Amino acid sequence: MAMMGYGVPTGDAPKKMDRVTLRRIGKLFLPHKGLVTKTLVAMAFGTVLGVVPPYLLRELFDHGILAKNMSMVTEMSLATIAVTLVAAGLTLLYGYFSVLMGQEIMCDMRHKLFVHLQGMPLAFFTGTKTGEIQTRMISDVGGVQSVVSNTFTDALSNISILVTTLTAMALMDWRLTLVSVALVPLIGFLGGKVGQAGRKIRTGVQEQTSEVNSMIQETLSVSGVLLTKTTGRLDVVTEKFDRENRKLADWQIKAQVLMYSMFGLFRMIMSLSPAIVYWVAGYLLISRGDTSLTVGTLIAFTGLQTRMFFPLTGLANTQVELISSYALFARIFEYEDLEQDIRNKPNCIELNPDEVQGAVEFDNVTFKYSSEQEEPTLEHISFVADPGQLVALVGPSGAGKTTLTYLIPRLWDVEAGSVKIDGHDVRDVSLESLQQCIGAVTQETYLLHDTIRANLQVANSNANDEDLEHACRLAAIHEHIASLPEGYDTVVGERGYKLSGGEKQRLAIARAILKNPRILILDEATSALDTETERLIQGSLNSLMKGRTTFAIAHRLSTIVAADQILVIDDGQLVEHGRHRDLLARNGVYKRLHDEQFQAQVALS
Repeated sequence: MAMMGYGVPTGDAPKKMDRVTLRRIGKLFLPHKGLVTKTLVAMAFGTVLGVVPPYLLRELFDHGILAKNMSMVTEMSLATIAVTLVAAGLTLLYGYFSVLMGQEIMCDMRHKLFVHLQGMPLAFFTGTKTGEIQTRMISDVGGVQSVVSNTFTDALSNISILVTTLTAMALMDWRLTLVSVALVPLIGFLGGKVGQAGRKIRTGVQEQTSEVNSMIQETLSVSGVLLTKTTGRLDVVTEKFDRENRKLADWQIKAQVLMYSMFGLFRMIMSLSPAIVYWVAGYLLISRGDTSLTVGTLIAFTGLQTRMFFPLTGLANTQVELISSYALFARIFEYEDLEQDIRNKPNCIELNPDEVQGAVEFDNVTFKYSSEQEEPTLEHISFVADPGQLVALVGPSGAGKTTLTYLIPRLWDVEAGSVKIDGHDVRDVSLESLQQCIGAVTQETYLLHDTIRANLQVANSNANDEDLEHACRLAAIHEHIASLPEGYDTVVGERGYKLSGGEKQRLAIARAILKNPRILILDEATSALDTETERLIQGSLNSLMKGRTTFAIAHRLSTIVAADQILVIDDGQLVEHGRHRDLLARNGVYKRLHDEQFQAQVALS
């Protein structure tokens, strides 16, 4: 599979249909064999009944109207109406079954793709546009919905109609049947050519849709609009959107023109064929004096001929849809086939959150974001954090502090060495139980566009109102929530933009309190707080950290003076390690950082 960077599929159009992909498409129907059976049974009865009316029509003309037998006319008319109604009912029934089957398959595909993407490593999401993922999840899956719901069922229905109709036509008059089917190869040839062109166009439409979706997601989010307004470059953003929008429109125009051209050619063929049949019938009746070809037979045959062309047109359209939609299936399967580098080992260890002590050990850890990276992000990191200790991480921006903490819950995997919890290598522990033991308050707080209550219950779905209030009091946010008109039912807005940065971080701290993890990661958890608010919740954080192993990345060194150990990270290496007083005495990197921050504070005062 071609990749752009790490884990990011290119979305290149497949060159041709292959058996492996076709088998995978076929397997989508296996879990729904009951619906498939019901659809086929209803379809079979419906298509067989569909060829009966032309035979009744022949009897109506030859032995009713032409024989002036009104009783026969009445009987054949009533029989035709009855058969047509039953056949129409069966058509509706198998149509309902096919739609139901299609929707079930769509749900399965979305579920499988969603679960698979949830298991992808962070590298995939950092290297893939959100709009691209949305297009695969929504547009691509939605694009094959008509294929699964209608096209496959219609193909079987059209084949059944075609076979029964040709059989009925041959029984009526084999000579006229040969004339009628003479143009069938032309329809198949045109369908193949249009399908090949359609596959390329469909791929172009989907890829350009991804670009437009990505731009919409980036520019019409709260952050994107804020950036545009503060930079005053609406003209540049609009110009870029118009350019991408025009490209999408051009691809969609090609798709529509292709379909109209195809149907125009088919309508032309359908119009020519009856004229040829009438000429041959006239020749047989007038020049050859063929008495076996009656008026009723000719009228009934013409009706069957019309019935033959509808499934032929449908099959040609199916051919186009299948070939062009194959690109969509390939794009979906491409995502499903992405390798999940971070996954559970066979017979992995299940940690019990209530029994975890919280001892964390880094044993000669080296880490790279990708194998192409020349210098490691972290190199030869070794230390031990005893249960309940506060471990502070300090160092210049970009030194690797956050990356180090991300190795504990396996958001990344080490290149060499190991990370252990209570003596267990985290790679030997199930991801589910590992995540239950670790909580985090990250530098950038992410909130759902939902109520405060819902955002808090992300950490603990069983938390009641008392639990929520207790956690929020500890995080010094309850009083503010209580002052809101809707209280805990207040909707926070897109990415929490109705709240200040400090309020969002206090909600994140409350979430961590609700989760009650044995190991806690605080990634500059108080960076968005003013000094007064920071003092308010520092005591709550101290209470939260009691009995837990806590890794705190701090931007203000004054908040980590009491840390059990301080890890000084510089350029991906652990350059100093000890307590605050000891590190100051060494007169090294920590002392320099401390002095620079102290001087900055003096300058601001």
